[in-house]
Amino acid sequence: MNAKFDSSNAPIRLYRNPKSGHCHRVELMLSLLDLPYETIDLDMTNGAHKAPEYLQINPFGQVPAIDDNGVVLSDSNAILIYLEKKYNDGYNWLPQDPFKAAEVQRWLSVAAGEIASGPCAVRLVKVFGAPLDYDAAKQKTVSLLALLEPHLGNQEYLTGEKITLADVAGYSYISHVPEGGVSLEPYPAIRAWLACIEAHPRFVGMARSPLPESK
Repeated sequence: MNAKFDSSNAPIRLYRNPKSGHCHRVELMLSLLDLPYETIDLDMTNGAHKAPEYLQINPFGQVPAIDDNGVVLSDSNAILIYLEKKYNDGYNWLPQDPFKAAEVQRWLSVAAGEIASGPCAVRLVKVFGAPLDYDAAKQKTVSLLALLEPHLGNQEYLTGEKITLADVAGYSYISHVPEGGVSLEPYPAIRAWLACIEAHPRFVGMARSPLPESK
């Protein structure tokens, strides 16, 4: 267990949808930091995320959210920063060097931007039937993967040779993008990057969904 966690406290509560990549990146960080946590799965199909009791936790009615013994926080990337700052295990998940820290922040922005509108969106359409423009999302996905492939061809992780918050934020939706109808077969460097993350001894995966039928 992380030495900074007070064993007298209750486990961190993670409110989630088990097939949400935003939720998974938080769960992955909790596991990588070796923090005790419990998951509370919301029945979003029946509107549990819009129920009054949950809106007190996150007024936006979105997942994930955490309750760390009274510290309540939402937004997946914000939660990553919080966990790293409070429970840093001695490893530079968010480097102190100004340039390296800015590089990590850039990839957090990509996770909230290009990844959300590309790999996340195609999966929302195929897995959840979301009413989004699939063709536009697929084009954004292919463009993003085309940029990532040569970038990762020269290094193991997004910001260099060591895993950081950038990789935690980027992993979930890119790993599961085949569920959105986009194959990773043409991208060996991306697949090698995903494998590096999965090889971590405290890695925890996200529930897989069936691949869509090819047409």
